[in-house]
Parts: sequence; structure tokens; C-alpha cells
Amino acid sequence: MTAHAATWAWDMVDEGPPDAAQSILLLPGGMCSARLFAELMAEPALARARRVAVTLPGHAGSKPPGNFSTEEYARLAAELANKLAVSVVVGFSMGAMVAYEMAVSGGYAGPIVLLGASLSAADEPAFLRLIAGLGSLLGTLPAAAFKKAAGAMVGQTRIPSDRQSELKADFARNDPRVMRQWLHAYIRWLQRDDNPAQRLCDAGNRTWVIHSEKGDGDLTQHERAVLEACGHVQVITLPGKSFVLPIEESAAVARFVSEALAPPR
Repeated sequence: MTAHAATWAWDMVDEGPPDAAQSILLLPGGMCSARLFAELMAEPALARARRVAVTLPGHAGSKPPGNFSTEEYARLAAELANKLAVSVVVGFSMGAMVAYEMAVSGGYAGPIVLLGASLSAADEPAFLRLIAGLGSLLGTLPAAAFKKAAGAMVGQTRIPSDRQSELKADFARNDPRVMRQWLHAYIRWLQRDDNPAQRLCDAGNRTWVIHSEKGDGDLTQHERAVLEACGHVQVITLPGKSFVLPIEESAAVARFVSEALAPPR
């Protein structure tokens, strides 16, 4: 079963002038809702653009898709991006990989900003692969444990307590039965062996790949070398530790999104 953006009822936060000359589509990470981007959407540097954040289907209690593959998420998001005529796509964590797939599949040709992206299984912590693998043996128990751990992780961030409560509430809306399916599909996508960094370079999209020094994923040495050698890709490492870049580093991220909105030099 394949869903289509034209008929899909996206959970959406839509801010800014509806007739703005430029618009941004924002794709959150796993378990998160569209309101993950509240701080980034409120940054003055982006005030003139229309900002549209959506919840990935099947996350934070939203309606699950019929197909949990990253490719299907990318097809849905690309159809929405083209329908809205967005100028830039911003993705965080799992949402970054949906934005990546939108680009490499040819579904979206505009600039992309990838926050805390993982291009391969080596970029993700081993426990995530373990959780996904154990789901085949233990059913929903590993996903339920991951859900609990994610809520505890929020308490280790620099995020204000009221926003921590909102994130934890979004995490609580996730159904472990649904989580098991998208975790398995996400890990399967990460484990493909197709030189993902080179595919991103070959796609030709102007791209910003942003991580913090610690806390939000990484690139392998090979991936970093390929992307740093690619003329239309910027690889940026923000100083310090950050688990949720759109919240903890919203001002810095907004500057790079503004660069993506600007005409190429």
C-alpha cells in the first residue's frame, strides 16, 4: 500500500506569510512531532519565509503510512514539497535522511539542510541497531525500552524544562507496535551499501550537512572526505554537545537555512 501526498492528511504546523516568496519544509526526527521546530521557526532570520513543519507519518501518534521505508517517506515528502513549491527542505535526524532520499532519488532538486544526519549504519550508535534487531525476537519490548530511554535522554539536554515536557509528551504518543516497524525499515535503509556520500554529491543539490561535536550522530571518515571534496556541499561542525540541534542550536541553524534560501554564489 502506498500513500500519496495529495490525499495524505499531514500533521502540520504552518507559520509565516502564506504568500511569501520563499518557503521552508521542515522534517523532524523519529518519535517527534512537527512542533520540534518551534524554536527554529521563531528565529528572526527566517521570519520572511513561510515555514511548514510536518510530522513524519507514524510518529508521535500520527497516522502510520502503509509503507515505512525511507524511500516511501521521501516520495510523500517530495510530493508535498513540490505541491508547496518549497525553496529549502530541512531535516533533523531521521527527517534528514528523508530529505537526503528526496535529493538522491531526484524527487526534489532544491537546497537541503541535513541536521544530525546518519548516512550509514556506522554513523548510528550500536544500541539502535540492537533495538531494531531484537524486535524480530522480542516483539514490541525493545521499541518500548527505546521509547523510555529517549524520554530520559531529553533530560540530559540544554532544552528548557517546559520544552522537555513537550518532547516527552510527543515521545509518549508513539505506539511501540508502529515504532518496531519504522525502526526496522530505518536500520535496513542505513545498512545498504551504495556509497551514500557520493550519491549525495552526485545528486547535485546544494547541501548543508550539520552536526555538533558530540551528541547528535556523525559521519565516517570516508563520508566526510567525500562530502568535503564536493563543491556544492558544506560540512559544518558546531562546537560543543547537542542532542537536538533545531532547539539547542536554533540560531546557528537558522543562519545556514538563510544561506540555503539565498541565491547560489
